[in-house]
Formats: sequence, C-alpha cells, structure tokens
Amino acid sequence: MSIHNSGNHLRNTSTKNHRAYTHGYYNIKATIRHFSLFKNGRHKGCLIGGIGVIFIYIAVFYYVFVSPTGFRWRALYGDAKYPKGYSIHGIDISHYQGDIEWDNLKANALIDGNPLRFVFIKGTEGSSSVDPNFEGNFSNALKYGYVRGVYHFWSNKSSARSQAYYFLENVHLVDGDLPPVLDIEYIPEDIKVEDFQTTVLTWLHIVEDKYHVKPIIYTYFKFKERYLSAPVFDDYPYWIAHYYVDKIEYKGEWKFWQHTDSGLLPGIKGNVDLNVYNGSYYDLLQLTIGRQTEIGK
Repeated sequence: MSIHNSGNHLRNTSTKNHRAYTHGYYNIKATIRHFSLFKNGRHKGCLIGGIGVIFIYIAVFYYVFVSPTGFRWRALYGDAKYPKGYSIHGIDISHYQGDIEWDNLKANALIDGNPLRFVFIKGTEGSSSVDPNFEGNFSNALKYGYVRGVYHFWSNKSSARSQAYYFLENVHLVDGDLPPVLDIEYIPEDIKVEDFQTTVLTWLHIVEDKYHVKPIIYTYFKFKERYLSAPVFDDYPYWIAHYYVDKIEYKGEWKFWQHTDSGLLPGIKGNVDLNVYNGSYYDLLQLTIGRQTEIGK
C-alpha cells in the first residue's frame, strides 16, 4: 500500500528515484569537474564552498531517498528483513504486481518460514478509478484460501462522500473478508487539521454503516500522529506503514504492520509489500466481517 502503499499506488517511485539519482550524479560530477579547473592555491575559498555544496547535496539526497525514515521508496538495503516475533504474514497487491501466478504463490511462498495468511488488494482510488487487476485479484485471493481485504486509496481531488459510495459501488465484501481499508497518505493544502479529520470520518462512517464493522485505517505513523491523532480515530484498527526498522516507533495499538516494500515471492514478478498481523491467526479471523461480535473490537 505501499503508508501500499496506494500503497501500491506509488510503485513508480523507483523510476522517480532512479531519475533523481541520475540527475544528482551528473550534477555532482559537473561540479567536481568545474572545481578541478582551479590551479593550486587559486580560489581556495570557492573550492571549499563548492565541496560544501556537494556534501549538502549528498546529505539531502540521502535523507529524501535513502534514509530508513523515508517513506515509499524502493529499497536500497538489499533483501527484505522480517521483524521478529510475528508468525502471521501477508501481502498487499495491485496492478503494479502484474498478473500473479497464484498456483506458484500458494504452493511455494513462505515468509520467514511461514505461509501467507492474508492478502490486501487495491480496489478503488478517488471517485472514478478501479484498479485494473482488482476483479482477478479479489476472486483469486478467495479461491486460493487467503483471508482477503480491499483498500481504497484516498484522493484529495474528490469528496469523501463520493469516494465512499464509489468504493461501495465497486467493492462487495462478504463474511470472512477483512474490514474495508482506507489508505490515506496525503492532506490537502490550506485545510485545517480539524476539517480534514471531519472529511476522513465522513468516509469511515458511510462505509461502516454498510458493513457494520470499523474500517481499517492505513497510513504511515508520522501521518497518523500529525493528522489523525484525535481520540475518535483510536477506535479504528490501524495498519501502519513503517519500513526498515526492527521495531515500530508508534506507541498506540495497531493490527497490521507493512514493514517493507521490497519483498520477493515466487509467483510475483518484482517487489511486493510485506506485512505482519499483530496477533494469532485466530485473532485475524475474529477481525473479519461476520466474526466480530461488536463494532470496534
């Protein structure tokens, strides 16, 4: 979801990062070539200043694209690492994963020695876009025995009400599915936090009225702390995106942790987001639609 996210919706960041890297490389190379023209002892001040600019450029590039605190970039640290102490693993997918070989995935995919248990699938985005692979992914996840869930990627270009009804029109969850997911990673410019929270609650309430379960909120932990910290949001299950750390920094309760966007599994071409569930398989089943004995459990 690759914060999908969506999740998923930002998989093209690898291309952007490559372009940024190439652009930065040639800028630095040109700068070094420029300063190499100076003779010994001449323009030392300019040379020192130029070196300083280079270091600043590298530091900014590292912070934005490479540091573990960055969000939604393709991993530069090699193979994905699995957090310790979790046995219930899952993935989230969209059209960015292409056509999945479900037979191969089911037969051979293991995460830290454990089988896949759940699959989150991108359903809709905004109020006018259905993921091209949604129908196939949605049916196959059930066919191959996974606990499945569907997420909606929030857009700032349409109203919360129109997005909620668009999701309900195109995604039809049944008993045994995980609660619907709202993937939200951006806040509109020039809006008060309180007003933003009201719009998010509008989507949540409409979808909750349909399924009689609290929807899951997906976002990265800093976004939740800054914009969704009101106590009312603590009633909703939280799916946290926090990459390349051994332990989640978020201090509140959470259900799912998207810990990397660089997973590699048989049956899926390229990278895929990996997630863990904070509980047992029995707990995961109790979270599904039709199993919850009370809203907000």
